[in-house]
Amino acid sequence: MDPTLAETLTHWRRHLHANPGLTLNEGATAAFVVGKLKELGVTDIAEHVGGHGVVATLQRPGSNRSVGLRGDMDALPIEEAARDLPHRSTVPGVMHACGHDGHTTALLGAAALLLRDQSWSGTVRLVFQPAEEGGGGAASMIKDGLFHRFPMDQIYGWHNWPGLQAGTIAIHDSAVMAAGNRFEIAIEGHAGHAALPHLTRDPVVAAGHAIVACQSIVSRALDPMDTGVVSLTTVHGGEAQNQIAARVVIQGSMRYLRDEVGAQIQDGLRRVAAGISATFGVQAEMRLQGGVPVTRNHAGPRELAAEAAAAVTTLRRDIPPAMTGEDFSRFLHEVPGAFVWIGNGPADNGRELHNPHYDFNDEVLPIAARFLAETAKRSLARAEG
Repeated sequence: MDPTLAETLTHWRRHLHANPGLTLNEGATAAFVVGKLKELGVTDIAEHVGGHGVVATLQRPGSNRSVGLRGDMDALPIEEAARDLPHRSTVPGVMHACGHDGHTTALLGAAALLLRDQSWSGTVRLVFQPAEEGGGGAASMIKDGLFHRFPMDQIYGWHNWPGLQAGTIAIHDSAVMAAGNRFEIAIEGHAGHAALPHLTRDPVVAAGHAIVACQSIVSRALDPMDTGVVSLTTVHGGEAQNQIAARVVIQGSMRYLRDEVGAQIQDGLRRVAAGISATFGVQAEMRLQGGVPVTRNHAGPRELAAEAAAAVTTLRRDIPPAMTGEDFSRFLHEVPGAFVWIGNGPADNGRELHNPHYDFNDEVLPIAARFLAETAKRSLARAEG
């Protein structure tokens, strides 16, 4: 990649970092993407696909093959910690703590490279996805006819990976990331004076026991050879310091690599709710709040992505899957494809995903853009699906 384009991509990425759009509020980001696509010379652009989604089409005669490349656009409800960062988020309480600013920019970079390259023919779909962070953006785009309106033989995506050497691409044989569901346990008690607990049904005490019980599900209900995670992440309850509350809500997430394990975890959470209800005289209910399936690579696209990666940078195939979830998994349930990790460099000093000190490594942008463009060209040149 020539230095001028690399410098431009860095400028674009830092603009997006400074102006993040929270999940389901990516309108300004989508408008920025559309503007840059037009600057590059792209004319076939569809907006508002499944919300703030953007799908741009690059097409050349000579082949009826088609391929999709995806980048996600949304930011997280996290306050950025770095005060001296020149491109620090200007939106209070919102930041790109997962690198979607880099993903979006790399896809724009791939568009620039493909437009300059005359060696390919066929159709490339550039899919800029909103609402990846629990907002159901992939499902919304599918429901809005993504694969019917914009047919693709295959689709590819990627995620930056802190802790993996910058620019190195990791490809998994099958599972890349876990399935997961968000859930809540709502505990309804009976409020009253803190000095008269015998006249109440205390949901705070019940919640404390529920928290401990939930953490025993993985360690005592699952086969030790299976993999599962139950994380309780928020607890909400109470209004006054001298009142026993009426209601406490515990929220969390579960992760797993096999559907059978997911069913076991869900059953365990329901048993905890039932047991808490019976023990403390409260009404506890576990509710699922949506989730994503396992992100699992298809064999053919996986090997194609590996070939493209090896042509661009260092390839690794020895890294185990992660228990993080990825909305791209829903696309892989519709068409064949693959999802890879590209190293973001060291993860020390808080530079891991979803940390308030995180920042995308701009040195990765040229490699990611080249990988996406190379993958698209190889996919279009292949005779098989």
